[in-house]
Amino acid sequence: MGRMSPDLENSTGPADQAVANDYDGFAEAYAVETEANLINGYYTRPAILDLAGDVAGRRILDVGCGAGPVLAALREQGAIVTGVDPSAKMLDLARQRLGEGAVLHQAGLGGGPLPFPDGAFDDAIVCLVLHYLEDWKAPLAELRRVLAPGGRLIVAVNHPFVHRLLYPDAGYFAPREYSEDYTFNGQSAVLTYWHRPLHAMTDAFTAAGFRIAVISEPHPAPGAHELFPDVVKESDSAFLCFLFFVLDAG
Repeated sequence: MGRMSPDLENSTGPADQAVANDYDGFAEAYAVETEANLINGYYTRPAILDLAGDVAGRRILDVGCGAGPVLAALREQGAIVTGVDPSAKMLDLARQRLGEGAVLHQAGLGGGPLPFPDGAFDDAIVCLVLHYLEDWKAPLAELRRVLAPGGRLIVAVNHPFVHRLLYPDAGYFAPREYSEDYTFNGQSAVLTYWHRPLHAMTDAFTAAGFRIAVISEPHPAPGAHELFPDVVKESDSAFLCFLFFVLDAG
């Protein structure tokens, strides 16, 4: 899941890590807040769908599917979709959206093997999830395992340069754990991340056997300027937020 919304109330300082990333504690508030906001509804999800392209007939795994908005959009375009998320409450919301027949599993990248055979999917989407993890080696190996030959991994992560802008005294090159406070639809939450520089990301991808096909810093979707003029000043303006990759499994 991990679809962070930095346009929300945000104090960029240390927070209580005992409750960090507890999506069960704020699932409904998060789903409501991020359904049609700028960062999620008009930036991240449109960018992911654009990178995915024509998905008709493709078997797609959404890792960290949350309440299922990406799964729903992919299914409408003809994809055969499967979702996993560590949050039981998020999966309940996804079932409400997608129907009882949806293929959903409670699982994540930090808890051992994914519950799928080798080569089960043509694409895997990991949207705003990897930046929660200190070590990417095992998760990327597991993602490559469940992808068929020639499959694609589509990734969105916190842009490393944004961390440098927000925390100028923290440095850029050293990995660093940090927490931030948010308010989702009036409910407080804590999210904890791992910053890593760009070269550490690309090194991890290639070490796992992926070929980097695309690195993207997208514009927001059409309509964002009219709905969010204080942030999107012009109809064609872009802003630093997340970094997107398309990786080929070979």
